[in-house]
Amino acid sequence: MNELKGAAIIGQSGGPTSVINASAAGVFIEALKQPNITRVYGAMHGIKGILNEEFYDINQEDMKELELLKTTPSSSIGSVRYKLKDVNVDDTDYKKLLEVFKKYNIRYFFYNGGNDSMDTCNKISKFFKNNDYKCFCMGVPKTIDNDLAITDHCPGYASAAKYVATSMMEIKCDATVYDTPIVCVVEIMGRNAGWLTAAAALASYKGMGPDLIYLPEIPFDLDKFYSDVKKKYEENNGKVLIAVSEGVKTKDGKYVPELVSDNIAADAFGHKQLGGTAQVLAEQLKNKLGVKVRAIEFSLLQRCAQHLASKVDVEEAFMAGSEAVKAAVSGVTDYMIGFKRIEKNGKYSCEYIKVPLAEVANAEKTVPLEWITKDGTGLTDDFINYALPLIQGDEKAPLEDGLPRFAKLKKILVNKL
Repeated sequence: MNELKGAAIIGQSGGPTSVINASAAGVFIEALKQPNITRVYGAMHGIKGILNEEFYDINQEDMKELELLKTTPSSSIGSVRYKLKDVNVDDTDYKKLLEVFKKYNIRYFFYNGGNDSMDTCNKISKFFKNNDYKCFCMGVPKTIDNDLAITDHCPGYASAAKYVATSMMEIKCDATVYDTPIVCVVEIMGRNAGWLTAAAALASYKGMGPDLIYLPEIPFDLDKFYSDVKKKYEENNGKVLIAVSEGVKTKDGKYVPELVSDNIAADAFGHKQLGGTAQVLAEQLKNKLGVKVRAIEFSLLQRCAQHLASKVDVEEAFMAGSEAVKAAVSGVTDYMIGFKRIEKNGKYSCEYIKVPLAEVANAEKTVPLEWITKDGTGLTDDFINYALPLIQGDEKAPLEDGLPRFAKLKKILVNKL
């Protein structure tokens, strides 16, 4: 049994989700129960907050507000996009992190994020081990992109998928009311993995979805796209609804916006900052078809829409945080909490597993090609069967004056030592 006593800290990284706070709540509430955890901290803006010795004292928060984090969107303690350099190139940040952990006797570290975040957690754990500092490091998964390896799915995906499917159904209702032709191009997040755009097929499953769906797993051919749209346009009396991933690329590796401009900025991890795919395609279609074309970009809405959160997603996100703490205090380190799907008698359930950080760091899981229809414009029943159990149930924030009551943390900063 692990008897190491010390403080615990959680940081969050990358794009927020509607349930990332639920995972934080799982860490906070479970950590506060543990006798070997002497203090619980929340890092302000992830790794940057630790480097700057800026973290919140969670012991001073009201339990009611911590509970409300389960139904509060985005990251209440702040997220960050910050890449640690290779330790063999520059170990400055690593030395500073070790100094801070020692100063505040932090012995339990939880990092909540996606692929890059798991890499960060893995790097820190290795450095601490190599410098004989005992600290139990655990990854807590999150990403609406659903692209973390080994785990069946990721917290945040189901709620975002539910938003995408619901919104597509609503757009379908609106875009077909007039007796004039219209083509709607809806852009959905997803760089290399099309899981979120694939969720538009859930609307099709209900008979109210897009006519065409394009994922980044299939090279995007502009001429084929024109042909696909023209065919649907003729079949549907001038009404076409299209779902396209922001990350679709041509066989030459160019994103759609790069077909009209080479000036696309990159983030701290070197990823090109996407967006504008729907607008570019809409302009192209307007010129080709000579009809009204509307471009719609869900943007931040798909990742912060807590009002459509899946109950399954909220509960699993919370448990991912809680399970990470339980594992760490029992002496487990260098793992991420993952999900294993259990289906028995037609009913879905989830088993929490431990995935080695080294195996998930920077790895990427894409939509299986066999789940994409042969013409590359839709999804098979395999995807529907995969996604449908994840979006079940409803867990909204309680209402106050008709509006959601989100958590209001005190956010008391720890005094610097």
